[in-house]
Amino acid sequence: MVFSHDLREFILRARVLKLYRQDELRHMMREEMEKNRKCNDRQKIRFLLSEGIERLKRLDEMLDMQGH
Repeated sequence: MVFSHDLREFILRARVLKLYRQDELRHMMREEMEKNRKCNDRQKIRFLLSEGIERLKRLDEMLDMQGH
């Protein structure tokens, strides 16, 4: 059946895109951490951690709304 074949392709494509986005996110997070590697200011470190956590939450919410 053509419809089920198209649906399978759609689902596979969505899974590939999700995996790609996860990898891209890891890469972006790593770059941010490397950029601030030498930071010794505890207040700034706490800020960066909370900022990163909030960004992850927003991204998760956005992906949930998109059905990923």
